[in-house]
Amino acid sequence: MNNLIKESKTAFYVFDTEKAKKRISYLKQHLPENVSICYAVKANTFIIKELINEVDRFEVCSPGEAMICQQLNVPESQTVISGVYKTPSFIEQLVASSDGRIYTVESMTQFQLLAGLSEKYQRILPILIRLTNDSQFGINEEEIEQIISQRDNYKYLDFSGIQFFSGTQKTSVKKIKRELRQLDSLLLKLHEKYGFETRELEYGSGFPVAYFQDDSVNEEEIFSGFADGINEMVCKPKITLELGRSIAASCGQYYTHIVDIKRNKGQNYILIDGGMHHLVYFGQHMAMKHPFLSVCGKEDLPKTDVWNICGSLCSMNDIVAKQVPLPDIEIGNTICFENTGAYCMTEGISLFLSRELPEVYLKKENGEVVCVRKTFETSDLNTPDY
Repeated sequence: MNNLIKESKTAFYVFDTEKAKKRISYLKQHLPENVSICYAVKANTFIIKELINEVDRFEVCSPGEAMICQQLNVPESQTVISGVYKTPSFIEQLVASSDGRIYTVESMTQFQLLAGLSEKYQRILPILIRLTNDSQFGINEEEIEQIISQRDNYKYLDFSGIQFFSGTQKTSVKKIKRELRQLDSLLLKLHEKYGFETRELEYGSGFPVAYFQDDSVNEEEIFSGFADGINEMVCKPKITLELGRSIAASCGQYYTHIVDIKRNKGQNYILIDGGMHHLVYFGQHMAMKHPFLSVCGKEDLPKTDVWNICGSLCSMNDIVAKQVPLPDIEIGNTICFENTGAYCMTEGISLFLSRELPEVYLKKENGEVVCVRKTFETSDLNTPDY
């Protein structure tokens, strides 16, 4: 790692695969035995291959994510095709070419699409019907009842169960238990009114990540509350827990170089070669919170001054953190940001100003560091073709 830090010319990510696997093991140890884990690949596509034998399922939300999983040889039976918009032509390609995947139903339109394709190709399609969380996602209870009441009319649809996700970074045990009670009530209603046995409940728990130094996250309390909520359910479907940042965040480090130093109007400013287009910390507001970071090689030195860390974009918003205590620094030093394994490389505004994308490295369990994506310019993507 020291050589990589010294020799790198651009910002880069390092994803520690051993950390990701240990994180999954930790989750399994603290969750009920009958809970399966589904990894939301949107969080970080670069660690998918390393997790094939670690998680039970992968959630895919776009044709691009599906193609990535295909190229990485993720078994079809290990994928659930989700997403608020399912491109009809692509869904037809999937259904026509193979079976074994699970599909979520997010609207009546999607239900009719899947029903029609299952009839057309005479393939059994397992489906999970998504209950809305009062947003654009999923459908209402009344629509779920309508579908379940008519389920015998669909020969090739396998009605596996219900899916629900209400948000991320949930620290309230009360909210998690309340959601589980509401879901249990729905499953009980489907059983009593329509004789429907829900075999599976896929639940996005939104377990939180401590991104900032002032964050207080009691994971054991949250996991215990989740387990209590599961045990208190009258219905006993298989529980699949959909997780993204809770798995991936802690395995990532983001390295960026100090390229300029200045003092304006009594304020100290560091300019880095990365910025907000590479860093996505959920819950950051006006750069006022302090993420976990360090100056490489100076981790143990005393803090001598406070600095505003600013990115390379021509935007007033490109401030990563304000008033951060740091040791003596100079141009050429490298800053390492922790907990950057989820969404930083997939959710940022990476095409803004046509700057290059960071390199991506995987740190393997034997300590080897492998480059899995080289840096490349984005200017071609923003250049008109005429």
